Amino acid sequence: MLASLVPPGSGFVPIMPVTAEELIPRLAGLGAATERWAEATRFAAEPGKLLLIPDETGRLGHVLVGMAAGEWLWAIAHCPDALPEGTYRVEGVAGRDAETRLALGWALGSYAFTRYRRRERGFARLEWPAGADRARVEALADAIALARDLINTPAEDMGPAELAGAAEDMAARTGARCSVIVGDRLLDENYPAIHAVGRASTRAPRLVDLTWGDPRAPRLTLVGKGVCFDSGGLDLKPAAGMRMMKKDMGGAATLMGLAQAVMALKLPVRLRLLVPAVENSVAGNAFRPLDVIRTRKGITVEVGNTDAEGRLVLCDALTEACREEPALVLDMATLTGAARVALGPELPALFANDDALAAELLGAGTAEGDPLWRLPLWAPYRELLKSPVADINNVSDGGFAGAITAALYLAEFVPATIPWAHIDTYAWNAKSRPGRPEGGEALALRALLALVERRFAGTGA
Repeated sequence: MLASLVPPGSGFVPIMPVTAEELIPRLAGLGAATERWAEATRFAAEPGKLLLIPDETGRLGHVLVGMAAGEWLWAIAHCPDALPEGTYRVEGVAGRDAETRLALGWALGSYAFTRYRRRERGFARLEWPAGADRARVEALADAIALARDLINTPAEDMGPAELAGAAEDMAARTGARCSVIVGDRLLDENYPAIHAVGRASTRAPRLVDLTWGDPRAPRLTLVGKGVCFDSGGLDLKPAAGMRMMKKDMGGAATLMGLAQAVMALKLPVRLRLLVPAVENSVAGNAFRPLDVIRTRKGITVEVGNTDAEGRLVLCDALTEACREEPALVLDMATLTGAARVALGPELPALFANDDALAAELLGAGTAEGDPLWRLPLWAPYRELLKSPVADINNVSDGGFAGAITAALYLAEFVPATIPWAHIDTYAWNAKSRPGRPEGGEALALRALLALVERRFAGTGA
């Protein structure tokens, strides 16, 4: 992605983002011939539309790009693929924020998943805008590319071991420490729910534990659902429901990207990343409906449905996350279809036990163009998780409020004194849009980074 951003040089084509309101004066500044060309081609500066203007030799001399006012991030994100190969330079834009967003959008628009098939053509290149915050663009572009690559990789090549290996590789690059608890050692170390979900797979379950930063700094702990493939277990999913389950580790992938960005920007936190990495499979030793699992916290859970496995692996990891009483705990998971029914594929559901935290995160999402929508931790619905034989059931007895009851289940494992946010994400672009190709997506990563910057570094949204 970053290869499409290059140092200033010669031989560039000017590219100018322009709103409909700005179009007439901008055209006037480019001369009568350009005005006539725009009129002939009926260019009205609609968002995403391009006007390719030839020079006197017939070569491409200038590009106008229609945009909505203030929408810098995605204004030219389609251009790396839509424009002829070559080098371009943004003109008519000034300001660090706008130039940073334009550069990031260009980088995100230059993403392609090429592990199994190469692109037939290269992307157009953009000279780094002079005022862009290069460190921030590089950190975010690399983080989002990491998350997209992990999610897009099929489960055959992205099982628990490979997901853990990606975390170990990240630790080696950044100077972080990473340990992995594998297989039956999970029982020895008291992670019984993670073990129960993953034990039926030929690929052993594991818990990834990455730490980085000054131990004296405020503690930020991230917990990502790393279910590398979810068959549903003995409560087997139908074929249509199972088809997309390579992305069921999208929460872990997104928070791995966030962790990488935090380290790249050297934010003043003591970072911890916990990823329970499992495959929910069918075998003779699979956990069963109405089994009772004693979790790391000591809470007993009746298994109402083996396809509600994500909350089981998360609850052990959340218990460990809270042991150190961090300043902030963030978890992310592709947890419920109910959240998608309520909010669709582009809007992650946010749950939080702290109103100020929720408001900050919603504000960061709006400022970064990376929105979330808050749903309530509605305490009366806790009754829906009652079990006649255990402390709690992992599902409610009915179809109501599925995203809320899942969040309430997780809340049982987080003390009210620890600020905590849970994000139920789709982690996938159902269709291609500028800068967001169809496939794996790090939804809410930019919002979360802005939140962390504001809380711990005094910057951000």
